[in-house]
Amino acid sequence: MIHNPVLRGFEPDPVILRVGDDHYIATSTFEWYPGVRLHHSRDLVNWQALGGILDSERLLDLTGVPDSGGVWAPGLSYADGLFHLVFTVVDTYAEGWKDLPNYVTTAPSVEGPWSDPVPLHGRGFDVSLFHDEDGRSWLLNMRFDWRPRRESFAGIELQEYDRETRRLLGEPRTISVGTAAGVAEGPHLYQRDGWYYLVHAEGGTGYEHGAAVARSRDLFGPYESDPSGPFLTSRHDPSLALQKAGHCSLVETSTGEWYAAHIVARPYGERGRCVLGRETALQPVTWTEDGWPRIAGGVPAVTVPAPGLPPVPVQREPATDHFDVLGPQWSTLRRPATPDWADPSPGRLRIHGGQSPAGRRTPSLVARRVTAQHCTFETELTFGPRTPDHLAGVTAYYNTRNWHYLYVTANDDGSPLLTALSCTAGHLTAHPVEIPLEPARPVVLRTEFDGPVLRFSYDTGDGRRTLPLELDATVLSDEHADESHDGQLRVLGFTGAMLGLWVQDLDGAGVFADFAYATYRENHQ
Repeated sequence: MIHNPVLRGFEPDPVILRVGDDHYIATSTFEWYPGVRLHHSRDLVNWQALGGILDSERLLDLTGVPDSGGVWAPGLSYADGLFHLVFTVVDTYAEGWKDLPNYVTTAPSVEGPWSDPVPLHGRGFDVSLFHDEDGRSWLLNMRFDWRPRRESFAGIELQEYDRETRRLLGEPRTISVGTAAGVAEGPHLYQRDGWYYLVHAEGGTGYEHGAAVARSRDLFGPYESDPSGPFLTSRHDPSLALQKAGHCSLVETSTGEWYAAHIVARPYGERGRCVLGRETALQPVTWTEDGWPRIAGGVPAVTVPAPGLPPVPVQREPATDHFDVLGPQWSTLRRPATPDWADPSPGRLRIHGGQSPAGRRTPSLVARRVTAQHCTFETELTFGPRTPDHLAGVTAYYNTRNWHYLYVTANDDGSPLLTALSCTAGHLTAHPVEIPLEPARPVVLRTEFDGPVLRFSYDTGDGRRTLPLELDATVLSDEHADESHDGQLRVLGFTGAMLGLWVQDLDGAGVFADFAYATYRENHQ
């Protein structure tokens, strides 16, 4: 059986692809490196994290992108013996504008090497490539219209793409203008039995989210919507364990079975906040006699039948990482992990201090996804702060405006201490906890997610002690992160909670911190 979500934690906007016996899912990464996370499976049950595709500044520049900007909804396809990745880097999305450069890069293997990205256009986002049976290729995306008093989601457009020159040809054509639920985006095109099938998201990214299907005998339409209604949605049933279902892509296995990869979310309570972000699930797809794809009930199921493929188990990630290398479970914020600031070696990850928690150019945060409502994260820190401008510790992080931080710093006289700080919607709260520390002595720091409550604890060698704080874990959620002022969008929440190792050097003194290990465990209730 397949147990959903198959990719837990912040893993949204999945695009699924089969090449031979190998299945790949690529997901959005927004302001995190490496850009575009990739997972691999032979049986659709067992998935192995491969890390990110866009792992260097040559391939991706995230300097200064806004919270939940950066890489949106990639498209992964295969043609001419090459993997083709198309992606959007969102530089601006607030105050009525969106700067949306789109790129294409190719590689003979998912491991690379990936070619220098070639710019395509900036008219919209959620790009994907469709390779037609006649040998031609087409780029799809939603069309963004910035003009006031216009519908900003202006339909799904199609433009020819030349695989040899990696250039767009001709003019774009609108092939779909919307759905009953509105906000048509996330398009993918498929061909089957003489039909073109347009699968796209609808209803926004929250609890009204869904997926729709339309079809046409002609590539350019007109496309007829499925008369049975949404292909997949949770909007009508708040009791479902998997909410916000939508944004689908399809795959046919080597045994001729079809599946949909799609977004889901697991809220804290009915229609509550989703600290784990938007995750990836799989549903079997059947076809009606008259040629429409169907998901059972049109709703997401937690447990579904696996395809008739031999099981291929994968190596499970160990609970404790001793940092021989930075493995695929780790991401870094707005800049790639390079040895000048994030230097792993057996038994130690050295992180050189970066910008403040509000900085968007050179932060020093190495983090991993929160994958369960109950989990713990622990590390041993050795740090020699000299002033209050030097900070290092563990964070439960959503974005620059929402986080909790347990850290070591120094008093005005240079003596080290342990304390905690929170940021909620940009407002700082210094918690009334100050624990004196011995200079240069390691300290174990621990973060616990207990459903909606977050706790910090520490151990200086004489036993673990929990701070007298019960912090709100739900501020680390998409719903809380969304901000509008005077009816104008200011901040989007599209990611999910992360647990990380964070170091600040606010006076440029060159300080660094050493983390001996990191242990992450899900606590099943």
